[in-house]
Amino acid sequence: MLNRLLRASMTKILGPIAHLFLRLGIGPDIVTIVGTVGVCVGALAFFPRGEIWVGVLVITAFVFSDNVDGIMARESGRSSKWGAYLDSTLDRIGDSAIFGGLVLFYAGRGNNQLMAGLALACLILGSVVSYAKARAEGLGYTANVGIAERADRLVAVLVAAFFADVFDSTVLLGVVLGLLAVASFITVLQRMLTVRKQALASGEVGA
Repeated sequence: MLNRLLRASMTKILGPIAHLFLRLGIGPDIVTIVGTVGVCVGALAFFPRGEIWVGVLVITAFVFSDNVDGIMARESGRSSKWGAYLDSTLDRIGDSAIFGGLVLFYAGRGNNQLMAGLALACLILGSVVSYAKARAEGLGYTANVGIAERADRLVAVLVAAFFADVFDSTVLLGVVLGLLAVASFITVLQRMLTVRKQALASGEVGA
């Protein structure tokens, strides 16, 4: 839900930036790649050192490239299957870097195995959420359901991580990571049940 709301507002805000990049001859694929590199640097260079709030700001500065490249592709008529594939694949890398950075911090300098475990659970389950949808679509089904979409997970973990570092408290981030892990697990189940329902309707699986 949050993803749809953000997309509409971000299109208005980031539209001028997308148009500027197009006038400069910058392609949407370049923006996608640079944005992912920036997110990974913000997460893996700052999070493990305990500079969480700095990392969040760096990530936030680059994460909006996901909206910019989409606007550029539509405005320039360069929307393609390759662009969609590149964007989705690099999104997974960026998401993994964010949660992976938190795992590295709490397993190391942060010295909190519970938090490291929660971050790792979010990393794994978040990947399965994406895979469940991609695999369904590859088999000709749809799985556009779930309570934990990518935008929801990103906004929640970045906001919680920022304030957890600023106020030197892991309680908020721990609660958010726990809820995200549960929500991601539920989303996986929702998508599995949705695909099974479609498979049953098409007679491709026994009741």
